[in-house]
Order: sequence, then structure tokens, then C-alpha cells
Amino acid sequence: MNWIDRLERKYQRFSVKNLTKYIVIGTAFVFILSLFKEFKSIDQILNLDSYLVLKGQIWRLITFIFVPPAIGFWIIPALYVFYVFGSSLERFWGSFRFNLYYLIGVLSAILAAFLGGKVTSEFLTMSIFLAFAYLYPNYKLLVFFVLPLKVKYLAWFDIVLTVISIIFRPESRITAALSFASFFVFFGRDIYFDWISPRIKAAAKRRKRRKFKVITSQVKPSQMVYTCCICGRTSKEHPELKFSYCYKCGSDVEYCQDHLTNHEHIIRY
Repeated sequence: MNWIDRLERKYQRFSVKNLTKYIVIGTAFVFILSLFKEFKSIDQILNLDSYLVLKGQIWRLITFIFVPPAIGFWIIPALYVFYVFGSSLERFWGSFRFNLYYLIGVLSAILAAFLGGKVTSEFLTMSIFLAFAYLYPNYKLLVFFVLPLKVKYLAWFDIVLTVISIIFRPESRITAALSFASFFVFFGRDIYFDWISPRIKAAAKRRKRRKFKVITSQVKPSQMVYTCCICGRTSKEHPELKFSYCYKCGSDVEYCQDHLTNHEHIIRY
């Protein structure tokens, strides 16, 4: 039983069921309010700003998750996809594990904000997408409502965009890096033992085979030169002779066929 199982047994009663639905409803509500002139800048009140949180505006630690990551028409398909992915994860894991996964993402975003990063709900949504793509890699989405594409390819595309953000967007660098926290907490062990560790072992075996092949190919029996320690004749100069070791003298010295049984034994102490 791992630590997640222990937490689930102890705190399962505190989990929020249908969390995805509440996030989608809250985000849609904020988006609708932003359409009115009086609430056009509502995101400025809800965004996560560490400086303002320290000034007492602690609601920002929660409300930033309801600020829409997309604007205009794209908010509708974005919320629909988030609902499909989030509800699927909740059915697969159960409410507690899904809550924990999302909570780790929220805490990572808060940490990023206090470390100086610019935080939005964009990377929280991406972490949900990555988890879904890992569990259901062959699920197909209609890109632009026309092109069917497996989510595993879209996940790699998202990872590339996140890496680009880490490299080229200094204001989002910390947030983008920490956005992988919940994914690696839940799937890091599986990724290591199912993907990384077998490749490390296979590479080590290949290096070992190559090294053994180099060593054995460097010294072939046909290329070895034996020298009689009595007469000095060698197997290269006299290929007709046979050379061997004396079992009493040991394998450090070699004798030709004429001196193998006709020599004084070397006594070792």
C-alpha cells in the first residue's frame, strides 16, 4: 500500500465529488460575467497574485482556478474537453485521488506564484490533459471538429509547448516547470519502471556486449605468440612446434614440445 492509498483510507470522506463539474460551472460563470462591462476586469480580482495575497486577498489562492484559460468562442470546446477528461479521471481513480491530483497542481501553482512566476489556470488544465492522455493514449479527439487525432500525440505537443515556455517565457518558466508536479507524483514511478529502467538496462547490456566483443576480438588464439623459456623459440617463428604449460611450474611460463618434459621445475613459495 503506497502513501496515496493510506491518505485515501484516512481522508476519503473529505473529497469533493464531481469536482470537474464545479470547476467548469465556476469558470463558465466567470466568463459570462466578464462579458458585461461592469465585470470586464473580473480576472484582475480573481487572478493569483502573491503580493496581493500577502496583503490579505487570500481568496485569490482559490479563485484563480476559475479564470478561463481561453477567450471568446474557444471557451466552449475548452470547457467541454476539460469536463470530459476530468470526469473520466474521476471515474477511473475515484473522487479522492482526482481531488488529490488537482490539489497538487493547485499547490504547485501557488508555490510558483510565490517564487515569482505568472500563474494562470492554463497549466492546471494541461496537467489534467496529460493524465488523461497517459491513461487513455488512443482516445481520439476531433481537432477543429474535423480531424480525428489520438490524444497521445496532442499530449506530446503540449509537452513541447511547455518546454518552450520554460525556455523562452521567463514570466511563466517556474509555473510551467512546476505544472508537471502532479503528473510525476502520480505517474513518475510507473514511467521509471515501465519505460526508463528497461531502456537503461538494455543500454547497459549492449555496452557490455560491445566491450566483451572488443576484448575477445583483440586477442584471438591464432594471433597469440608462445615463447619457450628454455630455448627461446616462438610459435610465430616455428609454427611446426607445439607449445604448452607445465602443471608444476604454473601458467606463467611456456615450453616448446622439446622442453616440456625435459626441464627443471620452477619452485614457487
